Order: sequence, then C-alpha cells, then structure tokens
Amino acid sequence: MPQLAKRMGRAKPSAIMAVAEKAKKLKAEGRDIISFSIGVPNFLPGEHVYAAAREALSHDSGQYGSNRGSDALLDAFLKHLEGSGLPGYTRRNLCVGVGAKHLLYNLAEALLDAGDTIAFATPYWTTYVDIADILEAKTLLLPCPPEQNYKLTPAQLDAALAQKPKVFLFNNPSNPTGMVYSKAEIEALAAVVAKHPDTWVVLDDIYNRLVFGDIGYHNFLHSQPQLRERTIVVDSLSKTYGMPGWRVGLIAAPESVAQAVVTLNSNHITNIPEVVSAAATAALSGPQDVTTGKVAEFAAKRDLVLDALAKIPGVVCPRPEGAFYAFPDISVAFGKTHAGSGIAIDSDVDVCNALLEVKGVACVPGSAFGEPRALRISYTCSTPQLTDGMARIQQFFAELV
Repeated sequence: MPQLAKRMGRAKPSAIMAVAEKAKKLKAEGRDIISFSIGVPNFLPGEHVYAAAREALSHDSGQYGSNRGSDALLDAFLKHLEGSGLPGYTRRNLCVGVGAKHLLYNLAEALLDAGDTIAFATPYWTTYVDIADILEAKTLLLPCPPEQNYKLTPAQLDAALAQKPKVFLFNNPSNPTGMVYSKAEIEALAAVVAKHPDTWVVLDDIYNRLVFGDIGYHNFLHSQPQLRERTIVVDSLSKTYGMPGWRVGLIAAPESVAQAVVTLNSNHITNIPEVVSAAATAALSGPQDVTTGKVAEFAAKRDLVLDALAKIPGVVCPRPEGAFYAFPDISVAFGKTHAGSGIAIDSDVDVCNALLEVKGVACVPGSAFGEPRALRISYTCSTPQLTDGMARIQQFFAELV
C-alpha cells in the first residue's frame, strides 16, 4: 500500500483544538462545561461589515480575484498601517491570506529551507513549532519564564541572533501570555536586531489593537525604520474585529517577500472570496467602536481573572496587558492529589485533565506553548460564565492535598 509523505509524521494536530473538541464533546453529552480553551474573541463585527458583505453578494462577479488581494482591501490595510505609525508602504509590499496562520505558513515556505533555524521566545503560540517541524526547520527557543514576566530580554536576543538564525519571530501582544512590551522594551530589542543583519524578522502583531491601559502598541520599525528591508509585519482581522471564521490575514513586507507570498497564493488559494474581501475592507476602514468597546470589556475581564487567581495560594500570574489570555504558573499543584477524585497531579496536563473531569472547566496545558508549569485561560466568555469558571478553579485548588 502507498505511504503518506514523511512530513506527515512531523505534522501534529492543534493541541488547542484538541482541548476545545474534548470540551465540546462533553458538553454535547450533557456535562456542565465552561471552556477557557480556544482563543476566539466571542463577539461579532459591526453591522457595517455585514452590510458590505451583502452589497458584495448583490454585485458578485463570479470571477477569480487577485492573488495579492483586492485593491480596496490593500488600500484599507495601508491606512491601518499608517494609523499604527507604519507609513510608506505600497500595495506591492502587501499580501492577503486565509488568516494569519496561512500567511505564517507561506512565509515559512518562502524564507526557510530544510535545516534553517527560526528563533522565538517561549512561551510561544503552538503553531510556530508545528510549522517549523513540517518544513524541517530547526527551532531556537528562548526561554522567558514567569520570573521575567514571560518577556524576552535584549541579552537573550543578542545571544540568539549571534547564532545567525534565518528568521526571528516575535509576537506582541503575546499569545498565550497576554504580555505587551513597553515602548522602552521594544526600542531595546529593536536596537539588538539592528546589530544582526543576517536574520529576517517576522512580527506577529495580530493583537495590536487589543492593548489595555496606557502601555500602547509599539513596533520595532518605529525606532529602527531601516529594519523594514528585512521585516515582515503580520496582522489579522480575526481577533480585533470578531471575525475568526472569515479567515483574513495580511502582511506588510519587503517587495520580494510579498511577491513570494503572492506566488504561493497563486498555487495554494488563488484568492480570498470577493464577499470576504469586501467585509474585511469595511472592518478596517469603517467604525472602530465595536473593537474599542471590547478592549475595555476584556480589560475588566482580565482584572476579574487576576483577582481570582490571586486568591489561590502559590499560583502566580504575571499581569497581561493585552489580547485576552492569562497564563498562570500553577506548578504549586504538582505532587498533590485532588481529595475528592483521588486524581494525582504531577504536571500541567494532569491539572487540565482533572479540572475538566472534576470541575467541568477546560483550559489548555502550558506545555502546548512550551511552558509546562502553566496553563492558558482565554477569558472571552460571558462575565457570569467567567466568574463561575474561576470559582471552580479556586475550588479545585482548595481541594488539593
């Protein structure tokens, strides 16, 4: 019998989706389940987005679209970039894809050969390692434990880039930690990047509008604009506009890189659908009040989660300043047993399995993100659900002996 390609032995299903599917199955069986697992914003875009989609349907051409993206969407993204302090791009610097994940995969194909190295901080979004494994790239992991607030230091980055990885991938705000780098921190890291000219820089900034308080969104290019010749900015509509199912990602890059991704699009997807493109254009260029309101709501939910975690002895959680995640260190539970069920707790996976089994709360183990002392809480559910779920977590820890 013919065999699958060897790369499929390196391909792994999403650990996040595995937890979400298990929670969904238990709920379908009648269990009372609260899911803090999957990273969806849990809100819908404004009415102007749906109006644009309906208008596009009424004038549907039925034809193929551009491999790069429609002019209207590209122009809307250019204005978004200008509003983020990143002017000077043209359409030839841009490309649209089926979500940021698709673009990250295409960028990896465009920039990495088998055996090349990609460097990024730990904790990391699970897909970074998965993509590297499929493409036979090496990973250089830069540990950023809770003791340093899950943030990369200039010294760490300098030592890593001295090894000349082909790509440095940087995520801000962070999934899974919700941490946001300050202006001073970004400037210090950007100065290090500028010293190492042999590495591509990929900035995964898809949560750039979901930032709380006064810390703001900052980008390497703000302080080191000459890095633009080797930097790719990745953005998405999924989180910011409540549109994960619409699947729209965008990049701003040097022309050669953007064209490489356009070429891959021509072989992979041809184009995103016309109606999706129209909706995305409306989201970027229309009223931003839905997003602004959700930032305030998520900040309040962040505070609720942190207040609950602070009442659990031994659990430590650096304060997230963006996205919609908390990433507490729950290693205080290791070596204990849940008194009610007799379940032994020796790892983050044990904590998450026991939480789901005993309390009906679904979280993702930190080991899926490269930090086995933690778990990820996605707090976009309703406030009553969030309050109930956090109370169940407190009860669970109180029952450990």
